[in-house]
Amino acid sequence: MRDLLWRALLRPLLFRLDPEDAHHLVLGAAARWPRLLGRLAGGRPPAGLGVSLLGRTLPSPVGLAAGLDKDAVALPCWERLGFGFVEVGTVTPRPQPGNPRPRIHRIPAERALVNRMGFPSAGADDVARRLEALRARGRWPSIPVAVNLGKNKDTSAEAAHEDYAAVAARLGPLADWLVVNVSSPNTPGLRALQAAGPLRRILEATRAAAAGRPVLLKLAPDLEDEALDEAVAIARGAGAAGIIATNTTLTRPLADPAAAPEGGLSGAPLFPLARAKLARALAAAGDLPVIGVGGVDRPERALDLLELGCAAVQLYTGFVYEGPGLVRRIHRALAARGRP
Repeated sequence: MRDLLWRALLRPLLFRLDPEDAHHLVLGAAARWPRLLGRLAGGRPPAGLGVSLLGRTLPSPVGLAAGLDKDAVALPCWERLGFGFVEVGTVTPRPQPGNPRPRIHRIPAERALVNRMGFPSAGADDVARRLEALRARGRWPSIPVAVNLGKNKDTSAEAAHEDYAAVAARLGPLADWLVVNVSSPNTPGLRALQAAGPLRRILEATRAAAAGRPVLLKLAPDLEDEALDEAVAIARGAGAAGIIATNTTLTRPLADPAAAPEGGLSGAPLFPLARAKLARALAAAGDLPVIGVGGVDRPERALDLLELGCAAVQLYTGFVYEGPGLVRRIHRALAARGRP
């Protein structure tokens, strides 16, 4: 009945709205009525699905990916929807509006999204105050909270490491771990920071400022294999605690590539590419944990990535199309397999 309510009523209504307006409407509801939404979604994961990751025990290996709750406005809601961890952001040092709207495009026939958001962010101080207030009011979630870090658009590539360090210094004491995002395709020049020199400088500066918190690196699916291997090796050498793969893609693995405007593609069509890059990242990562994200829109894909060797998986676009019932269905599939 919960899935029927989503598919027959709620999703059609939301999909009549502009994608970004629908996003903010759902986020507002999640902030105002977390308990109600938790009951409608089916609640927290069942016992027996816990996994260890980065020094924490997660109740489930299914997490919410960065991008949905950019400014941590609905943080208490996500564990009530069954997520085992949540990643907020991308957070930049100073507030910035991101790219002009419209900047999110749905492709329902492909179960995909294209976004060119460009890191809209309330800024590190605003997000820090919100997190501090949650702790002070006793509303901090019991699941791990990660923060995804980015640079301001007007910060030069040469000074990028200073931006990442600034956000790490402000939010590191409040987070369970931090994620360096140099893989979004929507900030000019950002992906060039995945090259050896800039990447090493950013990771080292972030770790130095991170208040001892683990620092992970999020990579793009469009890296050539050799560049991906090099980025993982640099992450290992710089003391990163893990890898997240992948971000959105600039390629167009679609039946009608012309249907997709400019921006990063996510959702079901991304999965084959993301899976291939994950296999490569896992081989290069050694004992570093790898979190898989990209096109996970049904239980079989989540199980596939976990069996591939991922320590956990994350949802975003699959969650948009399938609603919170997707988390519950993945948990059922995991329980049926008798393993997290």
